[in-house]
Amino acid sequence: METNTLIIYISCICFLFIFGRIFILPIKSILKLIFNSILGGVIIYVINIIGAMFDFHIGLNYFTAIFIGLLGTPGALLLIILKLFII
Repeated sequence: METNTLIIYISCICFLFIFGRIFILPIKSILKLIFNSILGGVIIYVINIIGAMFDFHIGLNYFTAIFIGLLGTPGALLLIILKLFII
């Protein structure tokens, strides 16, 4: 194997390593947001099942699911309080 070829292989491996390190953090953040949004949708669904006994409903859409996904339980409580003030 020639020296130039070996240098090119090592350069490509280093480039891939650096490129991977740069983009791994945003991918983790995006996957965490997606997982939390799905969990937020499940929480809204459970709130709607329990709220059906009291004639209470929160719309299940992308905005509310992402809102709960970002804020967690306080976000769910905030949506409940907002819904109670709107009624």
